[in-house]
Amino acid sequence: MNQMTRQVLGAAIAFAGAASVMAQEANVPAPQPANEAGAAAAAVAVPPKPAWETSAGVGLSVTDGNADTLLFTLNISTLRKWSTGEFAAGVDAGYGENDGTQNVGFIKGFGQYNYLLTDRWYLFGRAEALNDSIADISYRVPISIGAGYYLIKNDKMTLSAETGPGYVFEKIGGDSREYATIRFGEKFTWKINDRARLWQSFEYQPKIDEWTEYFLTGELGVEADITKKMALRVMVQDWYVSNPAPDRESNDLKLVAGVNYKF
Repeated sequence: MNQMTRQVLGAAIAFAGAASVMAQEANVPAPQPANEAGAAAAAVAVPPKPAWETSAGVGLSVTDGNADTLLFTLNISTLRKWSTGEFAAGVDAGYGENDGTQNVGFIKGFGQYNYLLTDRWYLFGRAEALNDSIADISYRVPISIGAGYYLIKNDKMTLSAETGPGYVFEKIGGDSREYATIRFGEKFTWKINDRARLWQSFEYQPKIDEWTEYFLTGELGVEADITKKMALRVMVQDWYVSNPAPDRESNDLKLVAGVNYKF
């Protein structure tokens, strides 16, 4: 092989190598601009922030004739869930008259935070407050901590049970008292379909050293959407105190109906 032949062969090999590299580069997609690539990566890496689920509702009933009655109710509730926790709070209030005499007057609120240990087990802290002028309860403030467990937990239905020690501050019938208690709670929710929901809860709080003295609360409700933001709600609430104020009944049963607005 003479000198010229070697030069031509070397040039051909070099050209073939360069062509191969160019072909490979041609198949590589062009890089995205830095801002587009960063936005795409951020959208994948950052999960959506949990949102507050808040609703407020009112109910009004008026009669005029053989009996003049008025009943007004108000409720506000909020809920937020994180990967490791849940927070819920709510306020219920009502005022009523019968022939000019007040027969309903209460305000009740609660707040609870659950710290999730697993998908089912959690620790909770809870505070409540109640004022009921008709039952002569100036205030009742139970505070409790403890542990809970989701017996059922899916997109359609939840059922939880919880228990733990607590302490109560209350003034009933002019008598102020404080005592340790133990709280047993249960809550059930059911998403019947995309437009209707049902819930139920029960709470039992006896004095820790005298279980014949206790406070019971129960609630059963159903809600149906009429628009994306508004829903009709009907619920039954029952409160029972084993040691009521003088000349007062132990049991208070309320049927509440109204319209709720979801924020």
